[in-house]
Amino acid sequence: VATAGCGSDDADGSAPEGLRIVATTSILGDIVSSAVGDLADVEVIIPIGADSHDFQPSAKQAEAMEEADLLVVNGLNLEEGLTSVIDAVAASGTPVFRFTDHVELLEGAEHAHEEEAHEEEAHSEEEAHSEEEAHSEEEDHEHGGLDPHVWMDPTRMAAAVEALGAKLVTLGLDAADVDPLIEAYVAELVELDAEVDEILAVVPDDGRVMVTNHEAFGYFADRYRFEILGAVVPSLTTSAEASARELEELAEIIRAEGVPAIFAETTESTQLAEAVAAEVGDDVEIVELYTESLGDEGSGADTYAGFMTTNANRIASALG
Repeated sequence: VATAGCGSDDADGSAPEGLRIVATTSILGDIVSSAVGDLADVEVIIPIGADSHDFQPSAKQAEAMEEADLLVVNGLNLEEGLTSVIDAVAASGTPVFRFTDHVELLEGAEHAHEEEAHEEEAHSEEEAHSEEEAHSEEEDHEHGGLDPHVWMDPTRMAAAVEALGAKLVTLGLDAADVDPLIEAYVAELVELDAEVDEILAVVPDDGRVMVTNHEAFGYFADRYRFEILGAVVPSLTTSAEASARELEELAEIIRAEGVPAIFAETTESTQLAEAVAAEVGDDVEIVELYTESLGDEGSGADTYAGFMTTNANRIASALG
């Protein structure tokens, strides 16, 4: 995706000819490029095939983020290795658009389980907790347990793209130019949602269960009526680690439920997933899905639409 010089206002205050937008992930880069067309140049920081959770930017990439007219990020600490740069860019006054600020968010399964355990403990030790501690834990719940993987639902992306259009107008682009492009791409996302739903129609209701590599499919499951039985790495981030006990428990769940596949990730090693499958002892298929990144050119997942339909086809093939 092209990089160009920063757009600037003309002397008479008219709108800039184009904006320089920097997006953190390849997925967001494709969504933004598709939405804005020729109105802006878009640069992507995290390369295709890299894990969004642990990527560290170079000095040149950090500079590109700082010099952007608009920095587009996912938010909710998805880009863990970019956090300090994103914070510095925002503090400098550069506009930052966070996709997770503009969609309905879900709580991560890991955090929900922790909350259930906490509530049981709090009930049995209610007198031991002060009001101040309870308030602190409530704040942690509000800010620390939300699922950042919002792009797994095209309808949520559509809502965020509409908000992006409004943001571009505040940066000097003409609404008459922006609005038709945004409306057209939102319509494409609505069609994409229907296409994914149609692909998944071969999976019966009682077969809509998934075991994944990490907790990246919460929004997908919510949109397309799946149940996530468990994850190899039971965390919202791939930087976490699974214990031997957790892997054994997951193998028990797979065996008990007769799950035919474990869905691994193209950006992560399949070693742990293969170990769980071996522990089950049955013919459990390892199916790689795209999660944190688009695929290489020709992979079928080199656009956001291809990313979603390729995943849907692989899921349908494994579970249908």
